[in-house]
Amino acid sequence: MITLSINGKQVSYRGNGDVSLLHFLRNDLSITSPKDGCSGEGSCGACTVEINGLAKLACRTKMEGLSGAEVTTTEGMPSELRLLLGSMFAEKGAVQCGFCSPGFIMRAKKLFASATMPSRDDIIRHINPNICRCTGYIKIVDAIEVSLKSFFDEKNHKDTGPEASVKDAGEQPASPSATIGNAYPKYQAVDTALGNRPFVDDMFVERMHFGALKFSEHPRALVKKIDDSEAKQLPGVVRVFTATDIPGAQVTGLIVQDWPLMIAEGQHTNCIGDVVAGVVAVTEETARKALDLIRVEYEVLEAVTDMHAAVKPGSINVHAGKSNILETCSIRFGDVEDAFKQAAFTSSSVYTTQRIEHAFLETECALALPEEQGLRLYSQGQGVYVDRKLIAHILAIDEDRLKVTQVQNGGGFGGKEDLSVQGHACLFSYLLNLPVKVKLTRQESMRMHPKRHPVWMDMHLACDAGGKLTAIRLNAIGDTGAYASVGTKVMERVVGHATGAYTLPSVDIQAHTVYTNNIPSGAMRGFGVPQVVFALESCIDDLCRQGGFDRWEFRYNNALEDGAATATGQKLEGVGLKKTLLAVKEDFRKARHAGIACGIKNTGVGNGMIDDSEVKIEFVSEKKIIIHHGWTEMGQGIHTMAIQCLHEETGIEPSIMEVNVSTESGIPTGMTTSSRATALLGNAIIDAAKRINEELERAGGSLKELTGRTFKGKYLCNWTCKPGAETDDPKIHFAYGYATQVVILDDEGNISKVIAAHDAGKIMNRMLFEGQIEGAVHMGLGYALSENLSMKDGQLLTSKFKDLGILRAKQMPPVEVIGIEETDPYGPYGAKGIGEIGMVPTAAAVANAYYAFDGKKRCNLPLDL
Repeated sequence: MITLSINGKQVSYRGNGDVSLLHFLRNDLSITSPKDGCSGEGSCGACTVEINGLAKLACRTKMEGLSGAEVTTTEGMPSELRLLLGSMFAEKGAVQCGFCSPGFIMRAKKLFASATMPSRDDIIRHINPNICRCTGYIKIVDAIEVSLKSFFDEKNHKDTGPEASVKDAGEQPASPSATIGNAYPKYQAVDTALGNRPFVDDMFVERMHFGALKFSEHPRALVKKIDDSEAKQLPGVVRVFTATDIPGAQVTGLIVQDWPLMIAEGQHTNCIGDVVAGVVAVTEETARKALDLIRVEYEVLEAVTDMHAAVKPGSINVHAGKSNILETCSIRFGDVEDAFKQAAFTSSSVYTTQRIEHAFLETECALALPEEQGLRLYSQGQGVYVDRKLIAHILAIDEDRLKVTQVQNGGGFGGKEDLSVQGHACLFSYLLNLPVKVKLTRQESMRMHPKRHPVWMDMHLACDAGGKLTAIRLNAIGDTGAYASVGTKVMERVVGHATGAYTLPSVDIQAHTVYTNNIPSGAMRGFGVPQVVFALESCIDDLCRQGGFDRWEFRYNNALEDGAATATGQKLEGVGLKKTLLAVKEDFRKARHAGIACGIKNTGVGNGMIDDSEVKIEFVSEKKIIIHHGWTEMGQGIHTMAIQCLHEETGIEPSIMEVNVSTESGIPTGMTTSSRATALLGNAIIDAAKRINEELERAGGSLKELTGRTFKGKYLCNWTCKPGAETDDPKIHFAYGYATQVVILDDEGNISKVIAAHDAGKIMNRMLFEGQIEGAVHMGLGYALSENLSMKDGQLLTSKFKDLGILRAKQMPPVEVIGIEETDPYGPYGAKGIGEIGMVPTAAAVANAYYAFDGKKRCNLPLDL
């Protein structure tokens, strides 16, 4: 027996000494603030706790070594210190998805025992073992720094002991106003920072069982036999599932139905992310042991894993009877041939970009349980109504028998759009009539969900003697992997954004979306645009070098402005691009070594598809209002935007507002993608608020009079078209965001600063705006310099989180965010999407910085330094 103190209470443990402290805390004691982000690798820091006064990783600490130890989690911190750190994480914008926040707070706790105030560099070094995928660390450091300053200021002026000084430091001023434009704290940020708000894996229900999935060992193979006889005999196993147990549709997909929930005997696997069987058992450990006992007999087949080989005649077909070219998207106008003949300067290169892992800290997890005559699903996906529709088809039930509740997730970045474990959890629960949780390990997550597209681009760009762009030719191929996901839409963005932030009179652009036997590629922040902007902006710097043009002036003279057209022919309104260029001009020109790049990114799916949003505002009582909408909160702040919009329109106190996302609200909503949620939901709330204000006026401003009533609002955009559509006035997207970024190098070639000037239309919440841009720049820097999810012959070369190349706090340079507000004609208050545009120009600016530094043109990501 092992006896130890956890959060000040004596606890005994009699189990296997090799079990991790993290497992004991979460599964035996239901202490869930320490999170599992890397499945025991010890590389993410989300499980950080304090052991005998030192910050330690709970996932790497075995129970056998803890006899007599004192363990503290955020739940056991002194209440005053909890208040201080939780409040400052909220007020400084250090919480986005919040999955990593408790680990950072526990890492920071030791700093309060320092003899003197730690410097900002001290803080950065101290938190370096922990990873944040959302914030870029800047606002985390800000929150810790201001907390420490408050603490040490009090400590230096009072001699009343550390507890008293922390208490005084924790008495924070009232939150800023929730009116549009103010830095109103993120919804539930304090509880999220401290680990009080549950993620799906923090949820436990009575009689809950655990599911686990067996993945294909081969990218392409015939499944000849699945022998589960030994697995069934393992004590604790409830049932083994295969594809024959699926009552409805075996194959699903967001756009193209080509992705099997499980592969049956006699069928082919198409990638290593394919599931061949599932197990449900009384514990997760038992379920995973059973997976090893399932014997699968394969006939291994040759796989096609090179996208160039996949498009050649005679190539192996990934899907029998179907071309490997899923879609070809093209735009052509003007006389391209003549433009290149007449050009003073041309730049031609082949550019390649790599496969990237989203690396959201929270791996996929779903909890399904029987409810009434159907099921309840707690989902961390990016669209509860799409989840419901796809899963209802799998189960062959009416959609109204499945209720899906959205749980704020621990990061998405596009990687949680496709069904992952939601379908399996619901299948298992439905057939067993039991609650079932299915969670992926980090290694499983990396092999299952879609990645950022690797794209090959043969780009040619021309300009005249005065530096005016005259023509572009692009041939691109994108590896969409084994299944379509949203790959066609990603490559359509490559086409639609190939002219970047500039006007070109002659265009010949084509992009192929190609099937291979690699892990699927799909939605990821930027959605194809960072890839093509890297190529375009590199060509521009090459033209400038050839023609002796000033790099800033060249961009300014060619930049989009009101009335100018994109590559798709769409005429633009509310273009603040030149203002972003002017904002960085002085810093760029005075820097000795600097790169510059501009970017444009659509708001909304567009492309002929409907963008819409509905909302319901429910007046439960005079002290409780619920905003029902259908968008996923994954760190970007959509719930906060909803509250601020309703407050702005009605003046109702935001503290009485709650947010709910569940299919029971009956307001079907698409995927939270394309930087569109704030624009669409904001407009829907403005619509609902018109009727709320009318009723409030009749009631003399009394909320009590509105109790029991619900007000609906809606916004619909149904006027877009596909690129290349035959129309005199094409509108591909209802709005765009614009940006210019500058990357400055020191004399040793290290990045010393990034300046990001972004036209966001109306900046709805300056703190959240800055946080989104800082986090996007962090992701863009990793894309440029270090991140690469390498595959060979359809297999991952590594499935370790530590090998992904995600930049840590010590590697993150200062970022200056400059907000430009050029009103958009359609967005609420003139707002434009900001979630994706933040990383669109980053890799290009980095590449151009190094081109300026050493004269070496780099055409491949990550850059070869």
